[in-house]
Amino acid sequence: MLVKFTKNATLSQILRHPEGRRVLAKYHLPCLHCPMAAYEIGKLKIGEVTRMYGINLGSLLTELNSSLKNCNR
Repeated sequence: MLVKFTKNATLSQILRHPEGRRVLAKYHLPCLHCPMAAYEIGKLKIGEVTRMYGINLGSLLTELNSSLKNCNR
């Protein structure tokens, strides 16, 4: 089953993917280092987080989904 991340993917779903942390770190996502986010990681949706921090959602999702394809080869 091929997974595809959307704006509704939670941070915890993305971080379960082997390349997820690397891609999120590349975009300097503050939530990765925020102690409060650790409590909400299962509820925080990537679309909301990118909007809060002015991160390009489309580019981030493209890279995340591309990394998924590379892992499934």
